Amino acid sequence: MKENPLTGGLAPFNITQLEREVPEVLKFGYQLETRPLYPLLDSSDADPSFWVRLATEIQQNYDAFDGFVVLHGTDTMAYTASALSLMLQGLNKPVVLTGSQLPLGAIRTDGKENLLGALEIVAEHIADHPRVPEVSVFFDHRLFRGNRTTKFGAARFDAFRSYNYPLLAEAGIAIVYNDSVIAPWKEGQLTLLSNFDTHVATLYLFPGMEEAYVQSLLGMKELHGVILKTFGAGNAPSARWFLRAIEKAIKQGVVFINISQCQADKVSMGSYDTGLGLAHMGVISGGDMTYEAAISKLMLGLGTCENRGTLVKYLETNIAGERA
Repeated sequence: MKENPLTGGLAPFNITQLEREVPEVLKFGYQLETRPLYPLLDSSDADPSFWVRLATEIQQNYDAFDGFVVLHGTDTMAYTASALSLMLQGLNKPVVLTGSQLPLGAIRTDGKENLLGALEIVAEHIADHPRVPEVSVFFDHRLFRGNRTTKFGAARFDAFRSYNYPLLAEAGIAIVYNDSVIAPWKEGQLTLLSNFDTHVATLYLFPGMEEAYVQSLLGMKELHGVILKTFGAGNAPSARWFLRAIEKAIKQGVVFINISQCQADKVSMGSYDTGLGLAHMGVISGGDMTYEAAISKLMLGLGTCENRGTLVKYLETNIAGERA
């Protein structure tokens, strides 16, 4: 992002200006190419169609490069990282997303350090293979698995957290890699999954929730999937009207994934009677997935899987390290 001189607000900048803004990239000696995706977007406008454009760009240039750095706004970076990790099947090269909290033109910008670190990580090899052959997020000297990442702060440099998965690497004087938790390199061909079904919703539970609210949300036309944001270890109200509404929607073909409102730890639907009731009705446990991973996986699964059985199996399976 850079300041728009006409409005005073922040707006996307053309990536072709990169070497002028960050001349330090020339010192690496890497062969770099920049590929802007037009039209330039604020990350708040990122959606599945943007994810498809981005993933297609990577697929079309996959054989020509050792890896890819994606400059992305921070607001939806975790969503894009999660989606890419699931779309790029067979990925064995690094795709590192990064950005900044302060625009590149600012004196104290964090953008330069984030970009330079991301480039160094993309170029790092071990035993003639990329050292981090997965989708990741590099921010404030830390490398996260992309689909385990969530934005934590709006006005701080350490803007991202990975509550349920260790850091892949940390950059100090040297970059120290945690090789034991990085996806192993595997030989294979890259394939792209790109069909998203966006007929989804999120039901965020809260005390005092009215029946009309739930009925309105679950009564949406062509609703195919719901992320159920529950309390604690996956618990929900035991009110009969609530359970009947969930059961009715499931019988009509709506798929539910249970995700805890707690950012750390996981859903355990067998721990309490309320969670057991949801499981018996057919609500799927989201385990320890982030919300960003769960919603992108739900949309991609709905758009890709042929029937409910394969969809349930897909959602319950660890595809790209997004769940334990």
